[in-house]
Amino acid sequence: MIAHLRGKLIHKQPGMAIVETGGGVGYEVTIPIPTFTALPALGEPVSLHIFTQVREDQIALFGFREPEEKRLFERLIGVSGVGPKLAITLLSGLTPERAVAAIRAQDHASLIRIPGVGKKLAERLVLELKDKLEDFAVAPVTRQVQGPAIEDVLSALTNLGYQRASAEKSVQAAVDKDDTLAADFDALFRAALKTIR
Repeated sequence: MIAHLRGKLIHKQPGMAIVETGGGVGYEVTIPIPTFTALPALGEPVSLHIFTQVREDQIALFGFREPEEKRLFERLIGVSGVGPKLAITLLSGLTPERAVAAIRAQDHASLIRIPGVGKKLAERLVLELKDKLEDFAVAPVTRQVQGPAIEDVLSALTNLGYQRASAEKSVQAAVDKDDTLAADFDALFRAALKTIR
């Protein structure tokens, strides 16, 4: 089984990367969005933690920048009805910390926002995993940012191609530093752009 890949990044796009290892062999790896945004430039060295899925008709590789992401991925696919592709979608919509926090808090609403996760599957994720994630860090509970400019800035950032979760995190960080920004679109937008990934 392939558990780790190190080599040169020769192609990347949201959801997929190709890593060329020794001997000129390139491995296509399915990746979540946070891993994609953390990738280096093309031609640079890259290292990914790999989960290998072997089926009768194919071998699929799923890659992660952080071992924590891979561990959570493995827990997610242990839930009935969650395959590797859906687990990647979950980890693209929620950081590992937020996903763990949502499952532990039985926050079905956050899980249902992920494409492909309906009410029943959200309930199953909570039921099967809420007591199996003690060894994971949890995102700190932060106050919900509010203000006239918040939603407009989030909308602008997502229209630029940033993930909603990343946009919310950067807006939250900006408002935590200076809560007057919540009423000023231009200033909040500039502040959020400085930290968004």
